[in-house]
Amino acid sequence: LPQAVTTMSHTPEREATYECSEVQETSLASADTASLAISGLYEWKRPPLGPPSLFTREELRMDVDKLYPQMVASGTGFNGLATKVHWIARLQKLNTPTGPAWTGPIFYKEGNTGLLPQVQVSIRRVILGLQVIFSGGGATVTRVYLLKSKAFRPVEIEFDSVSGVQAVTNIQTHAHPHRPADLPNELLSIEEVYRRAGFAVTKSNGDSIVPLSGAGGDQLWTDAEMHDAMQAFWSRFGNRPQWSLWTLFANRHVTGTGLGGIMFDSIGPNHRQGTALFLNSFISQAPSGDPAPAAWIRRMVFWTAVHEMGHAFNLAHAWQKHLGTPWLPLTSDPEARSFMNYPYNVSGGVPAFFGSFRFRFTDQELLFLRHAPERFVQMGNANWFDNHGFQQADVSEQPMLRLQVRVNRDRGVFEYLEPVVLELKLTNIADEPQLIEDSLLKSLDHFTIIIKKDGREARQYQPFARYCWREKKAVLQPDESLFESIFVSAGTGGWDISEPGNYQVRLCLHHHDEDIVSNTLTLRVLHPRSQDEEVLAQDYFSDEVARVLAFDGSQYLESPNDTLRELSARFKDCRAAIHANIALGMPLLRPFKRIQFAADNTAAAGAGGSSGSVAASLADEKATEYILAALGETSQQASLSAESLGHVDYRYYAEHFTDALVQAGDRDAAVDNQKRLTNTLANRRVNGRRVAADVLRQVQERLQGLTESDEERPSERKRPRR
Repeated sequence: LPQAVTTMSHTPEREATYECSEVQETSLASADTASLAISGLYEWKRPPLGPPSLFTREELRMDVDKLYPQMVASGTGFNGLATKVHWIARLQKLNTPTGPAWTGPIFYKEGNTGLLPQVQVSIRRVILGLQVIFSGGGATVTRVYLLKSKAFRPVEIEFDSVSGVQAVTNIQTHAHPHRPADLPNELLSIEEVYRRAGFAVTKSNGDSIVPLSGAGGDQLWTDAEMHDAMQAFWSRFGNRPQWSLWTLFANRHVTGTGLGGIMFDSIGPNHRQGTALFLNSFISQAPSGDPAPAAWIRRMVFWTAVHEMGHAFNLAHAWQKHLGTPWLPLTSDPEARSFMNYPYNVSGGVPAFFGSFRFRFTDQELLFLRHAPERFVQMGNANWFDNHGFQQADVSEQPMLRLQVRVNRDRGVFEYLEPVVLELKLTNIADEPQLIEDSLLKSLDHFTIIIKKDGREARQYQPFARYCWREKKAVLQPDESLFESIFVSAGTGGWDISEPGNYQVRLCLHHHDEDIVSNTLTLRVLHPRSQDEEVLAQDYFSDEVARVLAFDGSQYLESPNDTLRELSARFKDCRAAIHANIALGMPLLRPFKRIQFAADNTAAAGAGGSSGSVAASLADEKATEYILAALGETSQQASLSAESLGHVDYRYYAEHFTDALVQAGDRDAAVDNQKRLTNTLANRRVNGRRVAADVLRQVQERLQGLTESDEERPSERKRPRR
């Protein structure tokens, strides 16, 4: 087909125009234009013998009809493989003698905006496609774009399931009576949800079973195990941006039944590629007396899957649209009937949510999915929660809660290479009890965390994983506090605290309609003590090492483990060795699911081959050596470890070690370990501050239970800081 361009005058004093002499401008007035949907993806390419142009090709997304039209057009100009400019225009429909037309202002530009000085677009249908006229603010330019796809963007989906777990990828919309009265009765699939959002959805050749026959019946998954499994079993895995995502239907996460789903990042520089659902969790627990419990469960699993996959498309929660860094000013809506809201958070709870939920995303979410710059949306591209807008905190004049961020040492000074673990303290400062979510401090979805190094621009800390927690209510009495910890050295944006110098950290906790802003914590990172530390730092400050530290180890990634083993062996007196020993010991402390391939099929491992298997490696005696080195065998070493790990994490690791010793039948060692924990916390003083009395009481009761009882069942430990 001929391209509709001729020469463009470059005379600055005169308005220049592309004349569309090649386009047959037949009137469409006689056609039933109302029935001719034109929304979709269009493309213009510079003809080989055409005049010079700033772009080699351009894309146009027309969004004015079909399902949930946003009445906008957006476009992207490319020069070779590079994106040069992206724009979005708000449109109004006009009825003209030659048929319908649309016109409106360009309200968003991103990239080299000087290449698009125009501020207005006018669009009409022509025989070959769409004619677009750019005007105002610069020379008038006319293009004709040819239809490329009826969808705005492509996406490929793969659903894998752990053996014994049935994936839920569709529901009957009328199966449960709590629904809109006029909701169409249909079999709705996850693929169709995203097709209606504007994507050309395809399925990969995957949808395989992740076998657990070699895992010894272990149905619990850690974040590290899921990262490993994604790389091995996802048929499309690759450390590159791509319109493809992986969803795993599993049994349960190690943190317990309160976690229904997670969007986690890949190992490497590319993020938002993998999600997981845990069917043995609260999403499979229908409320007592529900009129259709089986339908309730299936619908809840379906909603959770679409919700977590929405995070992979870089969508924030409905109540968090104002967070992040800007792309467009967005408004948070905690009552939104969207896949990105929590059903149990709206007024009236789950019945009220699904009573008016139409299984769709909101208009501003559709605007983002369909028209935001590609790198913001595409999997493996811009980091999660990037580009969702930012506004000042909405702080109450009479706050009921106080948030403090601190470190468990007299001064916020850290050794070079030492990871930074912060302690969060939330206190009820009102005169009456406060009702809060029990996961308020555990879920980083509630936080905005800003880290500023002297002389550098501030950075927003982005954690490696996002969790979908069941939010149960808890009562916080006056003057009572909650404690949690957070590992802030590195996230999806890289190492935020690594170089020597001074840093400031501040947090904002978003609770209901209020923002609770913490104190500003000043930290200092010391210079390396030797050239050997500087040399090791070249391998240590990598994305893979950061992720292994954040997820308490991996048995899949040998290179970062080698770095941590070197650190543990050569720098025993370095505080970073404490954290290295934790990452090396924790995966060995319990049976760990390892991905295995046949000797003649090892190439499949890195390419997402489906012939792998999962085998549980037994707890390793080496774990005791690593964990004891991390926790400290003398009282002085233990106090130093508690200072570096923080009290919350030190207790977590110590009690996890106690559980492992009990399971191994070594009760004497378990008692000794619990005594060390009790004495260490009892003797700790930070700026004259003692460990909370209820914490000491709990660890002492555990010690007493070990010494008096013949059996001790391992408690369900919740990972506090990731």
